[in-house]
Amino acid sequence: MPDHFCFLLLPGFSMMGLMSAIEPLRVANRFHAPHYHWRLLSADGQAVPASNGMSLNVDGALDDDLTDTSLFVVAGFEPLAGFGPQLAARLRRAERECQVLGAIDTGSFVLAEAGLLDARQRFTLHWEALEAFRERYPQLQPTQELFEIDGRRITSAGGTSSLDLMLGLIGRDHGEALSIQVSEQFVLGRIRTRLDHQRMQISSRYGIHDKKLALVIGEMERCTEEPRTPQQLADTVGITTRQLERLFRQHLNTTPVTFYLALRLDKGRQLLRQSDLSVLEVALACGFDSASYFARRYRARFAVSPRQDRHEAAGS
Repeated sequence: MPDHFCFLLLPGFSMMGLMSAIEPLRVANRFHAPHYHWRLLSADGQAVPASNGMSLNVDGALDDDLTDTSLFVVAGFEPLAGFGPQLAARLRRAERECQVLGAIDTGSFVLAEAGLLDARQRFTLHWEALEAFRERYPQLQPTQELFEIDGRRITSAGGTSSLDLMLGLIGRDHGEALSIQVSEQFVLGRIRTRLDHQRMQISSRYGIHDKKLALVIGEMERCTEEPRTPQQLADTVGITTRQLERLFRQHLNTTPVTFYLALRLDKGRQLLRQSDLSVLEVALACGFDSASYFARRYRARFAVSPRQDRHEAAGS
């Protein structure tokens, strides 16, 4: 693993994902003979705006020599907004130059679009973009881990998972003692492994403690394209539909049907905002038979039509 990192910043990149990757390297250099070096790059060498509105100056352009470096593509909400043939060609050349070609947050979209990921590789990205990624690249299978280290492909889900990734690399390359020393500087209770969940467990997210209810919600989240009937959901945990209704009323003050519909509409909103799928394609991916019915239910939930919501999200 080379100790020289380059971070390619794409417009709208995740500042949190970037800083969480750089700061462990900085702290490691405090406690160890300086090993780590890093540079910020952009496609053209100009400053790049992050998703929080701040712009960062960079040290160079992607055309710079990348031999014996680890290059990470750092993206955010619209990873392909600035993608084009020139960027694709330069990344393919970087594949030959770099020892590691990786991604942070939604940077895996860019690697996939450039043809630099294949079905055999383990890689990850932010959980919110998973559905859009799977729709666009059905031949690829991203994981839901915090980070993945698969040979020359190293990816993190962004946010604080970049911190966990770098702590893992520091520990692997320079010893666990240094990794622990660095983590303590960030007041971390523990160093998470790649197998830790990106999202909170269902019980924590919804504030429920009934195991059967949590299992049913998990089944709902897995089956949005072909929704399960209340009977099928009840059968998965060995209860009756009446008991299922009672669980949802008692713990969530709603019905299974209403909860399931909201969950599918939330997925539809993610796809509209993070993919270029048509409204009909989004509707079908969320288990709706028609775009018109999807649009009616969407407006009822979000007080805006799917097209208006996409337009407003793009503008912001």
